[in-house]
Amino acid sequence: MIINTRQNAALFLAGVLAALVPNAVSAHDTWFLPDRFDAAPQESVTLHLTSSMAFPKLESGPKRERVASAKCRLAGQTFDITDISAGPKSLVFKSDLPAPGVATLWVTLPPKSIELTPEQVEEYLEEIDAPAVVRKQWTEMEPKRWRELYAKHQKTFVRVGAPGPDLSWAEPAGTGLEIVPEKDPTTIRAGAEFSVRVLKDGAPHADFALNAVAADETKGETRRTDASGRIVLRLNKAGRWLLRGTDLRKSSRGDTDWESDFVTLTLEVKAKQ
Repeated sequence: MIINTRQNAALFLAGVLAALVPNAVSAHDTWFLPDRFDAAPQESVTLHLTSSMAFPKLESGPKRERVASAKCRLAGQTFDITDISAGPKSLVFKSDLPAPGVATLWVTLPPKSIELTPEQVEEYLEEIDAPAVVRKQWTEMEPKRWRELYAKHQKTFVRVGAPGPDLSWAEPAGTGLEIVPEKDPTTIRAGAEFSVRVLKDGAPHADFALNAVAADETKGETRRTDASGRIVLRLNKAGRWLLRGTDLRKSSRGDTDWESDFVTLTLEVKAKQ
């Protein structure tokens, strides 16, 4: 099912933050982007964690203390990324790539709270194409109050030498919300189908809106996952791509009303042969 593309929820949240907090960063999505998607064994890769209104532009990185975890999995081995420093427009990560394979690299930012007015909520729900159940819960909520706790999960891939039998790219990283490819993400060609699964707490996440946008474009195409959490995308041009989506739900916690997870995945699509 194809739905009309809307701006991602992070754009709205960032705008609200900018209005509520002096000097807050106006941002769209947050993504994890390597300086290159191909490397040789024993080399290191530099990655940028940034929030921006225009992918893949670097605009503003989170503070170092905002990183809950940063990891690399290569040839079945998982290790922490510990070389992290602040750059002018991103948080910079450097990771060794010791062996051939397809490196899966990911960062998780812990939950952060925000409060919205009822007027801001209406725009927010429209921006993310919120599920009917969430809209109903908000309509029936008395008194009207929106305290939200949101977390962000970012992932990318780098091809290291000749990967051989390394299929660890197909294994979940175990984050609260994630996009898991069903085909080697470092071999996608322009115009080819690319299937992924969306998992929430390790289980298939059905009817989840996932948007795919190419570098230097603003819209892209949005599709919804099927009952198994699966979706098939057609990435129709070569270059860098961003997959993104937002999961919003009513909270059962006493200190907040709503919870959400933002998920992104970056990859490079190769030219047609």
